[in-house]
Amino acid sequence: MPHISALRGIRYDLGHVGSLSNVVAPPYDVIDAALQQRLYDLHAANVVRLILNKDEPSDDEHNNRYTRAARQMRAWMRDGTLFTEADPAIYVYHQVFRERGVEFTRRGFMCRVRLERFGEGNIYPHEETHGAAKADRLKLWGACKANLSQIFGLYPDEENQAQNILEAAIAGVAPLEATDHLGVVHRIWPVTDVSTITAVIAALGERPVYIADGHHRYETACNLRDQIAAEQRRTDNPVRPSAVQQAGPDGQECPSYGVLPAEHPANYVLMMLVSMSDPGMLVLATHRLFRGLPPMASAQLREALGDCFTAEPAGSGPERARALWEEIELEGEQSTLGLYTAADDQWTLVRLTEAGRRRMAEVASEHSADWQGLGVSILHRLIMDSLLAPRSSLPAPKYVRDIEEVVEGLKRGDTAGRDATGQAGTAGRFELAALVMPATVEHIRAISSHGERMPAKSTYFYPKLLSGLVINPLE
Repeated sequence: MPHISALRGIRYDLGHVGSLSNVVAPPYDVIDAALQQRLYDLHAANVVRLILNKDEPSDDEHNNRYTRAARQMRAWMRDGTLFTEADPAIYVYHQVFRERGVEFTRRGFMCRVRLERFGEGNIYPHEETHGAAKADRLKLWGACKANLSQIFGLYPDEENQAQNILEAAIAGVAPLEATDHLGVVHRIWPVTDVSTITAVIAALGERPVYIADGHHRYETACNLRDQIAAEQRRTDNPVRPSAVQQAGPDGQECPSYGVLPAEHPANYVLMMLVSMSDPGMLVLATHRLFRGLPPMASAQLREALGDCFTAEPAGSGPERARALWEEIELEGEQSTLGLYTAADDQWTLVRLTEAGRRRMAEVASEHSADWQGLGVSILHRLIMDSLLAPRSSLPAPKYVRDIEEVVEGLKRGDTAGRDATGQAGTAGRFELAALVMPATVEHIRAISSHGERMPAKSTYFYPKLLSGLVINPLE
């Protein structure tokens, strides 16, 4: 396990804000304009004003959503809306939610985790990242000098030993509680007992951490650490680059910049750690809706797939997605997919053949067999990139989690019409839909351990972690 420690987190004072439910928010990247306004209206101190401050027409280099967030945070610290925990704590975090009528509780804990660049330590990514998102968070965290939301990390612990130590420590203690806009109940307990924290750290031992969600924010934390080290070198206390190891006892190496003191808070990032064996640890599917393809009927689809797949008719109409997805889930095979062709309103159930496996091994030869066997890998690398749309540049698909979103997206597409040039499939209509199995926790472990990253949106971890429960100061 990478080095973890307790933190003196920044939290809302409920005496100032009343209900915690009014000031928390989901992660910034799932907040659209309507939800942003709803959160703005919910409470004047909602954390959305930090994690996703609104743009203004008069914004410039000195006055913008990043600088406004920083000023807002400082103001809330001054007036007592936010306060700093008196003692270092690990924060037990439960999320109580329902999925398909069944109630689950996902259990984990928030702490500081020492940063390691991917590929240099025992922290592994599982998805690709994009520069724009990292640049945005770097500006925000740099301005606020804080991690405003936590990374979601998984670790192997078949007996849930570390979490059970914490569960014993909070037994009978009333939690801080918030309910989000989706009805998920979030509960936290600060644990400050030193012996308990020490026992948790010992139980974690040498276990690795796999990033489940927050890859952009994790890489941003590494970049911000390096930026702070560079600033410190230029101003306060110049340090010549040395051969100090990244997690060594004398400091944190920052490539090209030198070192920060070992316990400098910028060497750490706020992370929620959840055991891979926790009963509430669910990984849900993310389906795809594709635009930009030429109209294609199911017969043309079967012809294009050739001997790489067996194909059988699976019903018609968007509503058929519900029952078909149940069949695919019951079968439980990554290589079984449901494909919808809008041109004839038909679903086709396809299964990868041995010829398809050989073709997949050819077109994805740079990847491991584990990666090649993922449903999302088969969909994107073999079906889309090799068989249906080779050498074409398609718009990014629409990613949808709930099967009802698939149904509604296809129904709206039925009447979406054509674009300005008269071409179908390039305006509102989705020409193709794909129902695809999610990667499992074991897939994440195996593929990450190979040093590989899955295609985007291979996993959907529900529910999302709330912002505003705990903030990690970086100075």
